Amino acid sequence: MFTGIVAAIGKISSVQPLEGGLDAGVRLNIDAGGLPLADVALGDSIAINGACMTVVEKTDSSFCVDVSRESLNCTVGLDTTTEVNLEKALTLSERLGGHLVSGHVDGLGVVRKFESVGESWELVIEAPHDLAKFLAFKGSIVVNGVSLTVNRVTDIGSGSDLVCQFSINLIPHTIAMTTLKHLSAGAKVNLEIDLIARYVERMVSVGGIAAAK
Repeated sequence: MFTGIVAAIGKISSVQPLEGGLDAGVRLNIDAGGLPLADVALGDSIAINGACMTVVEKTDSSFCVDVSRESLNCTVGLDTTTEVNLEKALTLSERLGGHLVSGHVDGLGVVRKFESVGESWELVIEAPHDLAKFLAFKGSIVVNGVSLTVNRVTDIGSGSDLVCQFSINLIPHTIAMTTLKHLSAGAKVNLEIDLIARYVERMVSVGGIAAAK
């Protein structure tokens, strides 16, 4: 589990294909930046741009993870040398500054607007159709591993044509401490919905089926 509070900005320094042909994944070597690795062991989990990955090699300042082809197909930003948001797995002794995050990317969003508004920035993202029902005013969302609060939700159309856009306000600290500063209109981002919303939807859907019998 994670909190969505980015601990450091690292950088993917190399991307090496794993054995297995086109269906194989890649091994990423990541410069940890300011993320302390002294307490990280092989097999530990680190969230990279919101995707939970397992450490398979490490040095004092870097670590490696293997990313499967399935994970590459479901995420963005894990197949090229670029800056990434990093967070070590949550321990029970830490403050939960963001919200409970699993590190499992639910879908890819598309940035529709990223503009400064006063001292802050407005980020508008279009979410996949199947994630629209999980987005709510003042609800939580994870964008590239960053725990954020939804300020506005706009549903356009209906049924299978429904398009959902949500707006987020980014304060200067978030801009400075994460890679969100590099976003622009048209960029894709990793999204993880709120864990509680996921279980509520399941309980409601199963409850409806049981009541209909």
